[in-house]
Amino acid sequence: MNNQTFIWGRSGNRIRKTERWVEGLSVFGLLLAALLLFSINLDSLPLQDWCEDKVELIAHHLVGESVDYWQWLYPQNLPEPPLGTWLIASAYELGGINDWMARLPSAILTALSVPLLYGIGREIFHCRQSAVFSSLIYLTLLPVIYHGRLASADGSCLCFAVLMMWCVLRSRRDFRWALGIGIGLSLICLTKGIGLGLLLGVIALLFLRWDTPRLLISVYWWLGLLLGISPGIAWYTGFLLVNVDNFNTTGIFNQSLQSFWLPWLSYSPPPLYYLVEILAVPWLLFLPSWLSFAWKHRNWSWAKFVLVWAGFYLLAIALMISQKSWYFLPIYPALALAGGYQLATIWNGPSCQIYPRFWSLGLSLLAIGFVTSSLGFKIQEIQQPLYQALPIFCASIALTMIIAAVLVARRNLQFMIILLWGTYISLLLLMISL
Repeated sequence: MNNQTFIWGRSGNRIRKTERWVEGLSVFGLLLAALLLFSINLDSLPLQDWCEDKVELIAHHLVGESVDYWQWLYPQNLPEPPLGTWLIASAYELGGINDWMARLPSAILTALSVPLLYGIGREIFHCRQSAVFSSLIYLTLLPVIYHGRLASADGSCLCFAVLMMWCVLRSRRDFRWALGIGIGLSLICLTKGIGLGLLLGVIALLFLRWDTPRLLISVYWWLGLLLGISPGIAWYTGFLLVNVDNFNTTGIFNQSLQSFWLPWLSYSPPPLYYLVEILAVPWLLFLPSWLSFAWKHRNWSWAKFVLVWAGFYLLAIALMISQKSWYFLPIYPALALAGGYQLATIWNGPSCQIYPRFWSLGLSLLAIGFVTSSLGFKIQEIQQPLYQALPIFCASIALTMIIAAVLVARRNLQFMIILLWGTYISLLLLMISL
């Protein structure tokens, strides 16, 4: 009996060690793939004057001129809270003033959100494959890549939102992770304003009220949350004291809260900017199935998490009068989690499953559309780096869609690998060709 216990103990240690190795390799592989996609050719396009220039100019001022402590802590004429500006200024101090360093902080933080989303998947899913699929879907969403590569605070805020939600899930088992929730909220408020911080905080509370209500009556949980959010409260308190004379006209508070009742009339990005959300292919094709699948499993913890995050956030966006493209960014992690679970369920299910007919039809139509777009961009011969790179991307993604459509029609599970790998390679080709 003792020998058997000893053998089982050694076997268990080996299994746990193997699990740690697999876990570490998964995180490292996702981080490496994300860093490659987000950081390659960062300076190939000039800074955009409609979303990057103002923040970059303020960061340039902080580095290029001697400013005192208060000017660094509370820069003048900021369009949003200063954390993004601080990160760019710090990058300038380390690597010099150039476009690559201006975009590097956002790129790194957005890349870090990929393994963080994997961590969320490991918290709510029993199967590692669900977490891997979710992370890969999230990694291959063009809007996430596009905004994450800009010298703006959008990608950084997305990383902080994923970090906060990961801590929300961890706090269900250990109250000390409530400190991480507060830190995440502080970082969000110091990046994009108190409006988004309040919205994501309410989403977290609604999920806990549905899934783990005992947490909301724990004094220790609330103490950890308040302690973590105290840096954000301290900065905003100091901001009010410094700007006490012009509190009603300060841009940071207006920018953060007025989106619910005032349009942003001065915002006029180029038309191509709005195509970014439409090009979240091929995953938008599967979105109805993902949400329907989550609703069917709404009694499960992962489905509650996805439905509260995606549903309440979409409702808040619908109520906003000022509709800006990057407002949709924080919803993509929730949608990726829903998709990852369904793909893993299909992968581990019986062979020759019957897939919805519109999957194959939709992939075929997407392939035709991208082939047409590739030919159109090639014929126009627009002498701009972005437009010259688009034919390569369109041709590559069209080939991916064609192969995936054939595999779906044949009920072959490999269509998921083709979609994930082909989309990643297509996006990498797009970034290399810029």
